Amino acid sequence: MANSKTGSGDVKMPKVNQVSNKILPWAVFIPTLVIVLISIISVIFPALVIRTTSPFHSDILETEVIDPFTPGFLAVPLIITNVLVLGIGVAYYKGIKVNNILKKISSFEVSKKQAAIGIIIILAIFCAITAGTLAKEETWEDYKRVKERLQSWTISDFTHSFEPHVKYLLLSGSLHIFGNIRAIPFITSIALLLLVYFFTANITQKKFAGIISMAVLLQSDIFVSYSTTASYDNSWIALYLFSLYMIQRFWQSSPVPYFISIFSKALTVAFLPMSLYFIARSSLSRRSKVYSLASYGIIVIILASSFVIFKKILPGGDTGFNDVEFWQGFSAMAMQMRFDYVILIFLLPLTVMLFFASRRGVLHADSIMIMILGMLLTSPFLVAITNQTNQPYRFVSLAVFFAVGVGVLLSNRTRKQVEV
Repeated sequence: MANSKTGSGDVKMPKVNQVSNKILPWAVFIPTLVIVLISIISVIFPALVIRTTSPFHSDILETEVIDPFTPGFLAVPLIITNVLVLGIGVAYYKGIKVNNILKKISSFEVSKKQAAIGIIIILAIFCAITAGTLAKEETWEDYKRVKERLQSWTISDFTHSFEPHVKYLLLSGSLHIFGNIRAIPFITSIALLLLVYFFTANITQKKFAGIISMAVLLQSDIFVSYSTTASYDNSWIALYLFSLYMIQRFWQSSPVPYFISIFSKALTVAFLPMSLYFIARSSLSRRSKVYSLASYGIIVIILASSFVIFKKILPGGDTGFNDVEFWQGFSAMAMQMRFDYVILIFLLPLTVMLFFASRRGVLHADSIMIMILGMLLTSPFLVAITNQTNQPYRFVSLAVFFAVGVGVLLSNRTRKQVEV
C-alpha cells in the first residue's frame, strides 16, 4: 500500500534535496550573471568601466578624453544576438515548439568511429594552423627572460625557490629532446584539445558533446595564439583540467595533477574553490567525496605552509587591496579577447542556458557556471592584490570552460537527486 501512489520502482527524493535543487541553481546563477554582465559592459562600451572607476575625472583633466558611452564595434551584434537567444531560451523554458527542436539536437549522438574521425579532423586543422609557427622565433616580451632562465635552471631548483618549475622542466625537455623550445608547448596544446573532448564526453556521457567542445575551443583566437608559445604555454590549464577529469575517472589521484599545475603556474591556486565545488557536485558516492575533499585539504595545508615560507619571494608581491584596479580588471576580458567574437557574444547566452540546464538537473551545468565565474574573477582579484598586470594568455582558461559549457548544453545526463 505504501508504494501504491508512487509505484514500486520510484524513489522519492528527500524534501531537503528538492529544496536545494531549486535554490542552488539560483545561488550559482545570480553571482555568475552579475559578473558576466559587468565583464561584457566593456564589450558594449569599452571605456565605461575604466572611466567610471578612474581617479582622474574630467574635472581634473579639464577635457573629456573619450566619451564613456561610445559603443564598441561588437556592441550591436552582441545585443541583437543576446536578445534572440534570450527569446529562444524563454520559448524553451515555456515549452513552445522550439522545445522539440532543441531536444532533437541534444539527443543526437555519434558512434565511436565517427567521434574518432571528428577528433582526427580537428587535430589536423589545429596542426595545419599552428605547425608553421614552430620554426619561428618568438617575439613575446617575456620570451627573452624565459630563455635566459632556462640556461641556468636545473631540477635542483625545485627546492630552492617558488617558480613555475614544471614549465621550465617541460621547456628544457623540449630543447633537449626535440631541439625546439616550442615543440612540447605544441604537444601540450594538442593534449589540451583532447582533454576537452574526454572531459566533456565524460561529464555528459556524449561523444558528440565532446567533439563540439573541441571545435569551439579550436575556433578561439586566444587559444590558437598561445598554443605554441614557450613564454605562455598551456601546461597549467591542461594539468588543471586533467585533475578535474581524474575526479570523474579515478578520484584518488586527482590532487596530483592539480598540485603539479601550481608549479606550472601559481594562478591555479585560485582555482581550488572551483575544484572543491566540482567534487561536491559530482556523481561520486558521499564517502568518496569526503575522502576526495580531505585530500585537497592536505593541499591547502601544504600551500599555507609554503606561503609562510616563501611569502617574501612569491611572484606578484602583496600590495594590499586596490579597489580601482579591481573594478578596472573587469575590462581586461573584453580588451584581451577582442578577437574571440564567439565567446564575447555568446558568453551571456551560455550562462543563461546553463542556468536552465541546471534547473532541469543536468549534471555539472552549475559547476561550469562556477568555473566561468571563477575565471572572470581571477583577473580583477589578481591585479587588485598583487603588482601583476593582466595578460591575455590567462583567458585561455575561460575559452576552455566556455567550450566545455557548450558541450554540457547537449547533455541529457541528469542527477536523480542533489549531490551534497
